[in-house]
Amino acid sequence: MTRDNLYYHEHGGEPQRRFVVGHGGLLDFSVNVSPISPELPDVSLSALALDRYPSIDGAGIREFYAGRFGLDEDTVLPLNGAIEGIYLLPRALGFRRVLVPAPSFYDYERASRIAGARVSYLRLEESNGFALPSGEALARELQHVDAFFAANPNNPTGTKFPKEQLLALASRFPDKWFVVDEAFIQYDDEFPDVSLMKDVRAFRNVVVVHSLTKFYALPGLRMGGIVAHPDVIRILLRQKEPWTVNAVAELVARELLHNVAFDEEVRLLMKQEREKIYREVRKIPVFSIRGHAANFFLMQWNSGADLDELLRILMELRIYVRDCRNFPGLEDNYFRCAIRRPEENDLLLEAFAQVGAGIDEEVF
Repeated sequence: MTRDNLYYHEHGGEPQRRFVVGHGGLLDFSVNVSPISPELPDVSLSALALDRYPSIDGAGIREFYAGRFGLDEDTVLPLNGAIEGIYLLPRALGFRRVLVPAPSFYDYERASRIAGARVSYLRLEESNGFALPSGEALARELQHVDAFFAANPNNPTGTKFPKEQLLALASRFPDKWFVVDEAFIQYDDEFPDVSLMKDVRAFRNVVVVHSLTKFYALPGLRMGGIVAHPDVIRILLRQKEPWTVNAVAELVARELLHNVAFDEEVRLLMKQEREKIYREVRKIPVFSIRGHAANFFLMQWNSGADLDELLRILMELRIYVRDCRNFPGLEDNYFRCAIRRPEENDLLLEAFAQVGAGIDEEVF
């Protein structure tokens, strides 16, 4: 079976497809969205004026990006989720040869191939903590492509790269595109300083894809944006379908603009829970843990048994994690765990401790 045939079947957000179970009582750590949600008003369908078209260009989402992040409106292209931008960019900008990190989010590769581009891999080394290689090593790889597609922080490794490294390369290679998916950047303690969204006016070849799904816990409502030089936005508008942002998304984006305290609440929660999970998992010898920049961890099962055994045990304990063996470079028993509410993370850690103790005592 090809990887494309497995694509939708293996999405981390739908554990019932793989395990044929319902969500009742199951703690799903496979989906990396915020464990808390912003307060939004109760709005009746009649108040949304669904008998009229929304704005043709998603103005409500553009207002959010301008108001919350201090961006110029002509640098923002509203999207029906960041995934729309990931598939639009290779087609609209005419990518021919694309370099993507491996392991990384599969849709960079898939979108590029659908647009007719050839894809090559930038292998992230386990021995280097799955970090990007040095500037010179990356520069050598860039010689052979016209676009580099990466995430900061990277999914599923949770690693990040200093934006100065990418901007130096963008300056050195002005004829190449640098597309950075910042779906998880707001979880970083140093946001917004670590983001590239305000650098796009000075670097015409740098394009940022951003998601409102992950941080604001809105996976059922597709919202996001591309942030790029106004000249690039105009190119994309000529290729993009109209009316991809619906009226509900526009309304919610405008409400999010006024909920500033939520952002810091999420970052503080993530910081505290990241430290706790990292500290406790490192005490259990059968697990390795990596990644500190987002709202999830990459972990490895080191018991000597196949990962399927761990997944089975965790499911019996009503814990579901994301099997990462379908990512190139993560075939050796890697899995991903999102960070949830403190009490839920405590249950995860209890399950891990129980598994670790069971291995030591040969219970499982």
